[in-house]
Amino acid sequence: MIEDPDRCYLAAQGKDARFDGWFFVGVTSTGIYCRPSCPARTPKREHVRFHASSAAAQQAGFRACLRCRPDASPGSPEWNVRADVVARAMRLIRDGIVDRDGVEGLARRLGYSVRQLHRLVTAEVGTGPLAIARAQRSQTARLLLETTDLPVSQVAFASGFASVRQCNDTMRQIFADTPTGLRQRAARTVGGPRGAGGTQGIHLRLPGRRPFDHRSLLDFLGARAVPGIESTDGTTYSRTLRLPHGHAVVSLAGGERSDGDGPGSVDADLRLSDQRDLTTAVSRCRQLLDLDADPVAVLDTLGPDPHLGPLVVGNPGRRVPGAVDGFELAVRAVIGQQVSVGGARTVAGRLVQSAGDPLPGADRGVTHLFPTPAALVEAAERDPGAFAMPAGRRRALVALATSVDLGSVVIDPGSDPGELRAALVALPGIGPWTAEYVAMRALRDPDAFLATDLGIRRAAEALGLAGGGAALRHASEGWRPWRSYAMAHLWSLPVPRHHLPEGPMKGRDAA
Repeated sequence: MIEDPDRCYLAAQGKDARFDGWFFVGVTSTGIYCRPSCPARTPKREHVRFHASSAAAQQAGFRACLRCRPDASPGSPEWNVRADVVARAMRLIRDGIVDRDGVEGLARRLGYSVRQLHRLVTAEVGTGPLAIARAQRSQTARLLLETTDLPVSQVAFASGFASVRQCNDTMRQIFADTPTGLRQRAARTVGGPRGAGGTQGIHLRLPGRRPFDHRSLLDFLGARAVPGIESTDGTTYSRTLRLPHGHAVVSLAGGERSDGDGPGSVDADLRLSDQRDLTTAVSRCRQLLDLDADPVAVLDTLGPDPHLGPLVVGNPGRRVPGAVDGFELAVRAVIGQQVSVGGARTVAGRLVQSAGDPLPGADRGVTHLFPTPAALVEAAERDPGAFAMPAGRRRALVALATSVDLGSVVIDPGSDPGELRAALVALPGIGPWTAEYVAMRALRDPDAFLATDLGIRRAAEALGLAGGGAALRHASEGWRPWRSYAMAHLWSLPVPRHHLPEGPMKGRDAA
């Protein structure tokens, strides 16, 4: 993946933060690896090696720089853009599948043998899935050590290590220090009280790429908050998460809008029922907030467009909202077919109350977890009143829930976008609009495009793109491969969205 080392060296010389996460700089004279923007003096070219991931740098014997903290840089946008097997593997590793099911489980999910998958990932990333998962564990452990008062034993297990000894050995190898030493160093450097470190509560700062407009993102999520599983107070968005070992409640809030030199980050307060789910919870929050996007690349493509360009240049930090759970997003997309935003929230809230699992106690304004596929199917038979919607849409929801429950439709970070689109439109009552919307938000497809969306068409007309769907499709060819981001900007225009359906322009989105 490092095809032009000389260009990488120029980026490192210029301390260009845009390349943080794209590659890592290993310095042979010190045995340390850094992010390209490290403030230390740039080494001579002959002493520098470039690596596609922090895991590859660690595998080559380099230790993480204690000054620029390369392990804590935003994730590579590479895996957001690509849809091939290596990108899908990287997204699943980030979601914690190796910690839960091992490399065998990862290979099985992708339909490859362990040997084939190891060869593919190593060829692209420079090291195998196990080393990538190990690097992720060390990053999580360091973050917890520096920002919480959790005992080292709890840090080890919350980070995915099998034992405290394994955690200690890994931290010494990667950071040349013990967990206790890292914590003491952070206390001397940062000073002041750390975040709550009780058994349940963890406060984290999730870094993103600049420019980053967190306000528009949180406003979008808040406007669509489903009662019971989501809440907002205008500045903080909270929601529940169903996780592999339990559940969590997360509250997300941004600092000052970052278009320049300030930190592009979101504050996350997590309350976990099982701390082994921390890595997965963080990964899903990052996906929800699109923190690993490359806004500079989006601006380079969309900025010159005569119609869309002024909108993008005016707010280059706008993101595409993601999802924390693919099935939940798909259900909400079906409910939203030709229904106003408020109407969709009401219907989804009834389903949550009828089929969702209640939390032990109300926390931050949320009370339930979103229903599982099996629970939704059962509720359709037990409580028809919760499905107060047209019969065709009710059949679509049941067909979707049944297919996901049986495993014939899989909506997770490892899904192939093309295969998922085909599987969804094969279900009754689900058409291209819904499939495209799910691909955009649940799979983070950067080039999804809802050509029949009423809000998109009206916004395009407001920008002077007259001529209907054909003109819009023609114009959108120049927006590739960032058409999802083009839609995010179009949706931001002040057309009367509260009266617009969330679905296609003509007819129901029915197959």
